[in-house]
Amino acid sequence: MKYILVTGGVISGVGKGVIASSFGTLLSACGIPITCIKIDPYINIDAGTFSPFEHGEVYVLDDGGEVDLDLGNYERFLDVVLHRHNNITTGKVYKNVIDGEREGKYLGKTVQVVPHITDEIQEWVERVAKTPVKDNVEPKVCIIELGGTIGDIEGMPFVEAFRQFQFRVKKENFCVAHVSLVPSPRATGEPKTKPTQASVRELRGLGLSPDLIVCRSENPIGDEVKEKISNFCHVAPEQVITIPDLSSIYHVPLMMEQAGVVDIVNERLQLNLGIPRPPGFMQSWRDLAERVENVYKKVNIALVGKYTRLEDAYASVSKALMHASIAVGYKLELKFIEACNLERDVKRQNPHLYYDAWHTLTNSHGIIVPGGFGTRGVEGKIRACQWSRENKKPMLGICLGLQVAVIEFARNVLKLEDAASTEVYEETPHPLVVDMPEHNPGSYGATMRLGKRTTVFKGDSKIRKLYNGVDHIDERHRHRYEVNPDYVAELEKHGMRFVGHDEDEQRMEIMELDNHPYYVATQFHPEYLSRPLKPAPAFLGLILAAVGKLDSYLTTGQLKRQQLNNQTHQLLTCESSSDDDLQHQRRTRPLSTGGSPEKSKKGASPTKQNGVSTPTTVTETITNGNAS
Repeated sequence: MKYILVTGGVISGVGKGVIASSFGTLLSACGIPITCIKIDPYINIDAGTFSPFEHGEVYVLDDGGEVDLDLGNYERFLDVVLHRHNNITTGKVYKNVIDGEREGKYLGKTVQVVPHITDEIQEWVERVAKTPVKDNVEPKVCIIELGGTIGDIEGMPFVEAFRQFQFRVKKENFCVAHVSLVPSPRATGEPKTKPTQASVRELRGLGLSPDLIVCRSENPIGDEVKEKISNFCHVAPEQVITIPDLSSIYHVPLMMEQAGVVDIVNERLQLNLGIPRPPGFMQSWRDLAERVENVYKKVNIALVGKYTRLEDAYASVSKALMHASIAVGYKLELKFIEACNLERDVKRQNPHLYYDAWHTLTNSHGIIVPGGFGTRGVEGKIRACQWSRENKKPMLGICLGLQVAVIEFARNVLKLEDAASTEVYEETPHPLVVDMPEHNPGSYGATMRLGKRTTVFKGDSKIRKLYNGVDHIDERHRHRYEVNPDYVAELEKHGMRFVGHDEDEQRMEIMELDNHPYYVATQFHPEYLSRPLKPAPAFLGLILAAVGKLDSYLTTGQLKRQQLNNQTHQLLTCESSSDDDLQHQRRTRPLSTGGSPEKSKKGASPTKQNGVSTPTTVTETITNGNAS
């Protein structure tokens, strides 16, 4: 087994996750089975109890593990299925050691950080590195990302563990890549290497010598700077790799390959890779990066969420929307709307926020209402669902998004004015959404319905066609509350169909509204299984509906998911004429209000923005280590 340890210096969020994923992408393209481990030095057992404002979204794995969102990077880049043990935390390590001490494992010994904690870390890494994550093939290379920065007190036991580990597995099987920031202060206008020098010096002082130094910077770095880092950090110039901020993270593996990373790792770890590379090496990745750069038409999607001040809280949702947009041949413009700002109370207290939020919502081509917990913002999400339903605007609800869509329908169609979720209003006379006692024993942390579960389709539906007409699907879940089955018959009687349920037909998994372009909601989280070359069907349906192409997609039956790898861009954009493309290339103003992009191009006059901030164009920059 070969190991690549990725460490970080100077600041956190420097891009270690993307760099680690890019190592895996390059080696996978060489035909080497890869696995990844993310080490988080915090004492929490897992990420399940984190606030989204603290660390971004909680990523859920097939086995129900609630982990750091960087594991989402790995799964999307490498198209693998990781396990809960691929995420190591200080809390997990100490719990194992303490449990072992209580069981008499160390009887007669004083349990200490060295050797007991460090031994547990090394044994964990060796054990998990052998676990298959794709096609039941044992990995040959394990990429380990050590969270935080070198010098953090929380990470010291892990650094010491890997200092020992390099001798345990022998030099030819262990490689260290150090990712460091090279800032360019405006006062001087030139890159400064001192922070990187200090970071590498500290790393070496702790017993680890970098074999590769990956320099992150805002702008490209010249050869003089690379030579300086080489001289002061005791590595050859070709072992200093520079990765500036890029328009798309899909360019990162390509830039690393161009810098000779594969050859360096091949020589360092004695991988015996064939040279030259096989024909078509990284070609699908090149095609993807080129496609991202060469889309001109835009689709505006409004995300109505509760944690919008930190965009990483919706990292997987954003990526899934982008994957679908790229496949359809559109550039995604994602606008974040704080759900609270859509509520009537805000109209009185802060009318500017209220009207801005509604202006953004009504000028979008599609709406997504993602998951969340707690009472805040629920009424705003309900109002967004009502507007989407009544105005035939494409909408996708996820988890809480399904629940609020059901509550809205019950209030305004079934006329159950007090309909609510027991999470929000325990004494409601019409509990449309109720908790699941068997999954909520009263404590927090892994007490929800988590991980991959089977959803069985019922009857014909748009969402089923998007899944190619299969009988059932497996998707990942993370929820404590569900639609109350006592109200399902009445809801369906009025046109809200539950077209997917669990295997026992007790839990409603997918809702679809009749007589609507696309009004779909799922209890599961389809964003977790979306991949750059295999967009999640639920998200693909939203984007297709938003650009007015869903009906043709479903009618022809010619566009199957497996074709999205290399044909979807051409097939889905074939309806547009060359004049249409020219119009979009020449466009110098935002899309006009209402309707799909197809309608907005036909001479509609532009609308004034009324002070609304410019929408976020999702280009997946590498300025944050949590991007993917």
